[in-house]
Amino acid sequence: MGLRRKLLLPIAGCGLLMLVYLAVGWVPGAEPIATRVGILIVVAAGLVLLLAVTSAAIDAYVRRPLAAIAHAYPCESAPNPRTGPLFRVSNEIEQARTTIDLLHGKVENLEQALELATEQRRQIDVALRSSEERYVLAMRTADDGLWEWNLQTNDFVLSPRWKSMLGYDDEELPNTRLSWLQCVHPADVPAVEAALKSHLDGTTPRYEQQLRLLNKDGQYRWVSSTGSVIRHANGRPSRLIALDTDVTRLRRIENILQHIVEGTSGTCGEDFFRTLVRHFAGALDVSCAFVTECNGWPPKSVHTLAFWFQDSFRENFEFELAGTPCEAVFNLKRPAFHATGVGKLFPRDEQFDSYYGLPIFNSERQVVGHMAFFDEKEMKEEDVLMDSVYSIFTARAAMEIERKMVLDRLTRDYATAAGTPAINQ
Repeated sequence: MGLRRKLLLPIAGCGLLMLVYLAVGWVPGAEPIATRVGILIVVAAGLVLLLAVTSAAIDAYVRRPLAAIAHAYPCESAPNPRTGPLFRVSNEIEQARTTIDLLHGKVENLEQALELATEQRRQIDVALRSSEERYVLAMRTADDGLWEWNLQTNDFVLSPRWKSMLGYDDEELPNTRLSWLQCVHPADVPAVEAALKSHLDGTTPRYEQQLRLLNKDGQYRWVSSTGSVIRHANGRPSRLIALDTDVTRLRRIENILQHIVEGTSGTCGEDFFRTLVRHFAGALDVSCAFVTECNGWPPKSVHTLAFWFQDSFRENFEFELAGTPCEAVFNLKRPAFHATGVGKLFPRDEQFDSYYGLPIFNSERQVVGHMAFFDEKEMKEEDVLMDSVYSIFTARAAMEIERKMVLDRLTRDYATAAGTPAINQ
């Protein structure tokens, strides 16, 4: 029996009982038959109208919502705990109850899935925070400067490390693309713009460029810039993230090597020493450079093999090591460096402010001479302390000094054998 019939049956039963009573029972004022018949007709019509209105209300407010629920969540083959694993639901109330049971089960499953998803999200958040902390720590300790360009909003961010790499505090340099471009050497701007455009267009897999950036002190520093663009699903570029690494020292080493190797190639003897000091003075931008040879052992004095001072060669000379910064090179058998204050420490060299000296070892690891540089201005440690580079040329100088000593000894031996005085070569 359907839901509507179940709900209408009590009303219809009550109505029929009322009609029966009106037909056979005592009703005041209904003694004439015609009056009783009229009352029966009116009550019957009212009863029919009541049943019709109730039926419509049941359809509108009960059966249709239940049918909608059943249609949205069909349960013809749903398991029922009371009647067995499978049955066909023909009653709207039972069907609604079964559907609600199913929905309750689904809600429980969804709650469990939500709890699991919440826990997974919490773990992901913890991992993300940990990753961000490691990233921030790495960026703080790294020598690389990060910058980011939002291609959609044109926002430009220069990291504090990037700014400090050029000597600026975070608030001293605005986070704009114009500020970044103003730091780029004018001669490097076209190449940088071309490299950026090529990468944004997808021609190159990454943005790579070496360029010069203006330091706060007015000097340009070489950086190696490497970046990659983040693209939308349609391939359109969204953001560019790049890292700049200071390679000024490497570029300086390259320039010094190229400068001196080209200058000393194919030279030997006195020409080698003269070429060596001249090119070193130019590469290091110092006013005085010379290379020496020891006078005996242990050395108390040395004499120069080539002497460059204020853009020209000067006459070679001999000097005592005591009271000079060169003494430490021979006593300690290692490089000596004074960035400033040389004139105060060593009055004999009061005209100079800085000094850098390197020992020259022979094949038996004895100091046979040294190479020294003086300057009237302060020397920057990062510009001169490249012992591994200098060792290439001090080794070559040692070979030339040993070669010279062998030639001098052969000359003396030949002169002695011939009975003629030796002439210093």
